[in-house]
Amino acid sequence: MTTTPDTLQTYVVGGAVRDRLLGRPVNDRDWVVVGATVQQMLDAGFRSVGRDFPVFLHPQTNEEFALARTERKSAPGYHGFSVHADPSVTLEQDLSRRDLTINAMALRNDGTLVDPFGGQADLQDRVLRHVSEAFAEDPVRILRVARFAARFADFRVAPETLALMRNMVDAGEVQALVAERVWQELARGMMEATPSHMFELLRECGALRVLLPEVDRLWGVPQPPAHHPEVDTGVHLKMVLDEAARVRASLPVRFACLGHDLGKGTTPADQLPRHLGHEERSVRLLRALCERLKVPVDCRELAEVTAREHGHVHASLALGPAAQLRLLERCDALRRPARFADLLLACECDARGRLDFEQRDYPQRQRLLQALAFARTVDTAAVAQRLAAIGRSGPQIGAAIHAARIEALRQGFANPE
Repeated sequence: MTTTPDTLQTYVVGGAVRDRLLGRPVNDRDWVVVGATVQQMLDAGFRSVGRDFPVFLHPQTNEEFALARTERKSAPGYHGFSVHADPSVTLEQDLSRRDLTINAMALRNDGTLVDPFGGQADLQDRVLRHVSEAFAEDPVRILRVARFAARFADFRVAPETLALMRNMVDAGEVQALVAERVWQELARGMMEATPSHMFELLRECGALRVLLPEVDRLWGVPQPPAHHPEVDTGVHLKMVLDEAARVRASLPVRFACLGHDLGKGTTPADQLPRHLGHEERSVRLLRALCERLKVPVDCRELAEVTAREHGHVHASLALGPAAQLRLLERCDALRRPARFADLLLACECDARGRLDFEQRDYPQRQRLLQALAFARTVDTAAVAQRLAAIGRSGPQIGAAIHAARIEALRQGFANPE
């Protein structure tokens, strides 16, 4: 329980209220303080932490308390706002600046609901609806709505909200977004339960072609029906992303799933529905995308190796020991076994992200993990010491280690325990 001075009018707001009404766990609470000044907050023991507007940490719980405020658009883009916070700002004025009605509710200290914009009704009707036309002033809200669509799979976007999002895209507001914020929202959306809904909504409002044209162009691109009964590459991508969410994959794995087939969007028309060489094209497109959005290193490295090698992983059951080892070496599996395990999980999601393939086994994953385990049984230091003792050096030692690993693979698969 958070105890605040009786002189302060405090309300729990936003996501905590929404999730409580939905019966979902509430992990964090945000508070709004109405009718107070900065000095009153400091005198009550709160610590000031806000740079752009007055935000304070509670002296005991460290929960965030913000003074009620209004915002006005003053320049294009995400940062183009002037903020007004003083004791005259009402709770309803503060709630009116929020993005969606389901996020524009508050709870009084006695537990009663303050809901001036119909958020509770929209929760019951499973609707994502903007609070006011001020929604159009912040392009980040397009990404936030898409993220909520990924979180709440059974919600629909109100037609008027979708129309407003399209107008914002047409007005060029999305182009003003900074890369770091785009990545932050995309990453959070990819970690939701149904990430495909985020990309579908971004595509529907036109933002995907601006932010991720490499992804947007995958829709409508056919694939061989024998391997892809769903045919459409964009549909396949959505299925792969949702499979990654189903198995609770990490963010690097989910991003690798997002980027594994980008090259199929640039396959010449006369080569469709086959996609020869799409792996190399995917790597080039991924590098440009990662540079543009400043994607973290762990995500970009796993995505690149997945784009380059997923076809070889799929075909790996037919490989002999030497070819298996070459695949392990190309994936840097011996030095980075954890990343290799992530690669195999991304490949399994790719294999299962197809119509009627969802429940199929993927033995390639376990077999390649076994191959890596066999290869790592070779005592490389002992091999190097033995050859050095008879005058062998660098390349000769490397070749001997390589041969020993191939033999370890051959023996391991020939004599399973």
